[in-house]
Amino acid sequence: MQVAAIIAAGGRGVRFGADRPKQFHDIGGRSILELSVAALAASDRIQEIIVALPADHVDSGAKMLKAAIGRPVTVVAGGARRQDSVANAFARTAKASDIIVIHDAARPFVTRDVINRAIDGAQRHGAVVAAMAARDTVKQTGEVAEDGARLIRATIPRDSVFLAQTPQAFRRDILARALSEGREVDATDEAMLVERLGVPVHVVEGDPRNIKITAPEDLAAAKAAALQTSLIRIGNGYDLHRLVAGRPLILAGVTIPFELGLDGHSDADIVCHAVTDAILGAAGAGDIGRMFPDTDPKWKGADSIALLKAAVARVRERGYAVSNVDVTVIAQLPKLLPHLDAMRGNLAAALGVDPGAVSIKGKTNEGVDSMGRGESMACHAVGLIAPIT
Repeated sequence: MQVAAIIAAGGRGVRFGADRPKQFHDIGGRSILELSVAALAASDRIQEIIVALPADHVDSGAKMLKAAIGRPVTVVAGGARRQDSVANAFARTAKASDIIVIHDAARPFVTRDVINRAIDGAQRHGAVVAAMAARDTVKQTGEVAEDGARLIRATIPRDSVFLAQTPQAFRRDILARALSEGREVDATDEAMLVERLGVPVHVVEGDPRNIKITAPEDLAAAKAAALQTSLIRIGNGYDLHRLVAGRPLILAGVTIPFELGLDGHSDADIVCHAVTDAILGAAGAGDIGRMFPDTDPKWKGADSIALLKAAVARVRERGYAVSNVDVTVIAQLPKLLPHLDAMRGNLAAALGVDPGAVSIKGKTNEGVDSMGRGESMACHAVGLIAPIT
């Protein structure tokens, strides 16, 4: 089964009342748009992503997403209405896509579980909407009095009322027909267009955290929620390289006297590589292989301290600073104790922290496996990051 995702971001957020479309406002150093796209890009069940943006933001939006998202994203110009933007994006999806997932850019906190439920639901039923059951008593109102009070016409059983979210997901043939036959209808979402066809639309469980940012006060609440849930973020990294003759042994930027060195495309500094993966992972910013692919000749023999500094810059672009790292180097030989202070100093300088925030420990592998036989070295690292205040 092949799945395509459409991000509806073609609106200008008139109700938001700001100097730019709301999807370009920041939450914790990342735009609402980037957060929404990143959530879908993190799913290994989605093969392609198409984003509909206002026409005058297509080029800048594409450039931003290319730098921020670790996989290809197609950007198209949106239309006058939401359904027009979705139709423009749908036209760019691969014909082989069986399921189309549609998500509002204004919902940056969608979770993997909700995305999976939408995909599974569409595969099973053909058309689904993520939604939350109403928790309060629901009143239907009518006339409005002069003082603004509304007349209650009926009390609606709340167990039949659900508040729609996105993603919504559809079989390709169903969505294609709904968009084609609904051109003359102003719809608030694609499910409404599908309902007009007489095709059953089912509800899958949404998430109370999957809030929609519509007004400035929503943005303030989202920033507070993001700060609360992301005060501490932790990532782990791991690297292993073979020991070979004719290569220098470089660990944390320190050249250590030894008859063997680590084999690799760059300088093979396993400490820097593991720490780089740890902090990138904590920030949800990919990994060292995507940022500095070993298929690119420009990284041949690269200084891994410089690569680590670039990773720190990327983490800071996302609104985070490194708090501390803890590193374990596994090597039978040589003894690392004489070099640990210099290694800690190099890492601290690259990370922008005090040396006291860097821990490096050396362990042997008790003669077991390639590390124990002195054929390789490995490194584990844990990195802690926190929002920049």
